[in-house]
Amino acid sequence: MAGIPVLVKRSDRRRTVALQVKPGEVTLYAPTRVPDTHLLEILNARRDWVAGHLAQYARVTPPAPPILADGQPLPFLGDTLTLHLSAGVTRPERHGDTLHLPAAHAEAALEAWTRRAAHEPYRALVTAYAARLGAQNRLRRVLVAGARGRWGSCTASGDIRLHWRLSRASLPVLHYVALHEAAHLLELNHSPRYWAHVTRVMPGWQAHRAWLRTHGHTL
Repeated sequence: MAGIPVLVKRSDRRRTVALQVKPGEVTLYAPTRVPDTHLLEILNARRDWVAGHLAQYARVTPPAPPILADGQPLPFLGDTLTLHLSAGVTRPERHGDTLHLPAAHAEAALEAWTRRAAHEPYRALVTAYAARLGAQNRLRRVLVAGARGRWGSCTASGDIRLHWRLSRASLPVLHYVALHEAAHLLELNHSPRYWAHVTRVMPGWQAHRAWLRTHGHTL
């Protein structure tokens, strides 16, 4: 589809058919007994939808590596840290509101530190939203990711991933993405029923999505 092979995953536990599109990847989740002919009909009916998402991902270019400087402020989960780059530092360490980074490879060290430091806050946030939605029993793992063009994702098995750069966003934007993915535990699509779940918990989600689309590249 659109030059991308479709991976079909069948399960005896599934009751519905769902399409998931990621950069360069299309996955079709289906109950075991659904015939291939019916799956092909679904794919053909959603062809334009899939092609549109793949094209959108293809247009997203990876952000340029940040140019870090000693004394630079860094937003992190609602706080503001100050970076301290030093040749005498071998690994990233946070002391109060100061984050010490090795000057020789500051960018890589910052990403590694952020992934570790954001994991537990991300897990707690997604777990809380899953509970508010009544879907906590469907959540398996919360992971920190860095996939190009994806702020978050949710799999049929209940794994949710949030991008490490979201730690630099305002808390309302981070909360929106966490809720967005948690709602996929109930609906692995963007149907009206899915958006009804999101709106029930966060009526003003549209503003946060608009901010990400306009300013997400700055994170």
